[in-house]
Amino acid sequence: MDLYSFAPIAAVLDAAYWLVTQLAQFVAPLVGSGSAAFAIVLITMIVRTVLIPVGVSQVRAELSRRRLAPQLEQLRRRYSKNRELLQRKTMELYTAEKVSPFAGCLPLLLQAPVLSVLYGLFILPMINGHPNDLLTEQLFSVPLGSSLVGLVSAGSFWPTLVVFGVLLAVIAVVATFSRRVAMKTAAPVPAQPGMAGLTSALSWMPFITVIFAAFVPLAATIYLTVSTTWTLVERVTLRRVLA
Repeated sequence: MDLYSFAPIAAVLDAAYWLVTQLAQFVAPLVGSGSAAFAIVLITMIVRTVLIPVGVSQVRAELSRRRLAPQLEQLRRRYSKNRELLQRKTMELYTAEKVSPFAGCLPLLLQAPVLSVLYGLFILPMINGHPNDLLTEQLFSVPLGSSLVGLVSAGSFWPTLVVFGVLLAVIAVVATFSRRVAMKTAAPVPAQPGMAGLTSALSWMPFITVIFAAFVPLAATIYLTVSTTWTLVERVTLRRVLA
């Protein structure tokens, strides 16, 4: 069964189609043929603006975990031989201090539906029973519904490599700085045995976005570029303000 044909999802997809097309028409006099791509940038910024409170809670939780680091180290030393008890005591401490150890996952989880809808908008020939005119939209002659891998496999190198190359380079640079910031601000003491290795592994997660962005439609790549850049700037700004 096609998930996008499920009535509630099709209705959401149709509403998103209307929003993108209306924004594209609104900005067309200013940006011309790149209006749909610019509309995606605007939608990304709207989504990220709505998620600012989530970013605030995320940074506050991060600062709280740093504050709790000495107590977490005491628990680790005291219950190092009993991992089950260590995990329970750690969660009790988080609960007592009203700190969520999973706050860092919230922005990604909340953006997943938006990215899924955007993906559907630029791969489906029909949306809720009507033709999908967004598939004709382009950015510098590169269709918004095409992926880097798909175009290169078909022998299209120009201007595909330039457009995708710039976007992927931005994501890679942002990922590099994001990892440095994450490692610099991570809690200095692991809460549980093995957590240090997990933290180090998770710090490389932003680079997976670079690979992912090469396989999704250009529209989704634009979203990822703007969103990851926003995340880095927001995180750095909020840390300075809330610290």
